[in-house]
Amino acid sequence: MYWLIYLASAALILVTLLPLWRREDWWVRVWDFPRLQLACAAGILLLLQSLLLDEGATITPLIQTATALCLCYQLWWIFPYTPLARREVKTSADIDADTNLSIVTANVLTTNRQAQRFLALVKEMSPDIVVTLESDAWWQSQLDSLEDRYPHTLKCPLDNLYGMHVYSRQPLHDGQIEFLVEDDVPSMHAMVELPSGDAIRCHFLHPAPPSPTENEESAERDAELIMVAKSLQDYKKPVLVTGDLNDVAWSGTTRLFRKISGLLDPRVGRGMFNTYHATIPFARWPLDHLFHSAHFTVNELKRLPGFGSDHFALYASLNMHRRALPSQDGLDAEAEDKAWAEEKLSQQSVDESDVPVPRV
Repeated sequence: MYWLIYLASAALILVTLLPLWRREDWWVRVWDFPRLQLACAAGILLLLQSLLLDEGATITPLIQTATALCLCYQLWWIFPYTPLARREVKTSADIDADTNLSIVTANVLTTNRQAQRFLALVKEMSPDIVVTLESDAWWQSQLDSLEDRYPHTLKCPLDNLYGMHVYSRQPLHDGQIEFLVEDDVPSMHAMVELPSGDAIRCHFLHPAPPSPTENEESAERDAELIMVAKSLQDYKKPVLVTGDLNDVAWSGTTRLFRKISGLLDPRVGRGMFNTYHATIPFARWPLDHLFHSAHFTVNELKRLPGFGSDHFALYASLNMHRRALPSQDGLDAEAEDKAWAEEKLSQQSVDESDVPVPRV
């Protein structure tokens, strides 16, 4: 039993330290994801160590200290995504229908055939915009039933797990479909016009993940996120970015995206809103995201019930203010962050000028 505890403790220490190594290999970056699970494992190991290990052994306090440090380190990453943290985005004091925008973002899973369950969720929530990822031609045939209520659309049906659709009740201006980094991974870009006449610059993303079955490194994903972030860093008007980013909210690269773009994360101080994996309760983390500029406050943010996909859908209702709220602060980019961002772009030979700037 002693050796099992020692082995488990050593494994915990190893996977805690691995993400500090900035290698982009999938087997390194994958340990950015399960920080909540690793924190739970560290807590259980600390309990077992105190109950079962020989307190007189020299190695015992060393193992206990290392495990406690692992626990604290993992908690540091996930703490902002608990209700104990200060909210980064304020809750709306008043809701103005003319400046309100609600959106459902959902990775529908290409092989999922329970489209009616998803359409029922859309009917129930009645968002202004519906964004789907992994939607192929079959899914498009099902989603097109929304066009009576959502006449403004962008469609890119693909059978490679990277199809994408946007259905909007509000007008979409200058909608564009681009393949920013990889030739078979699209993104969508448009200006959304609110009933008030105000416009919001929107980017809808679904970069490929680092995994043994797709990209062996995170380089392509990271480059797409950072080039969009850089395209926004000097933009002073309302912005929204949403999609399945195949990265967790607390990872170094997601934090880099927030630092470079200046966008805010409405989950900070509210919760994790874990959207993946829908069918494995003990292995969930926040893969689907919504970020926005300081022009918005939150009316409602929630994870929707399952509909047969391996992802839950994310629902957000926001209220737009014509001026950015100075009381809402995000993360600041340091010189090291900017250098890291440039390194990621140079690896893929892309830059922010490749990102469309939609106009009304």
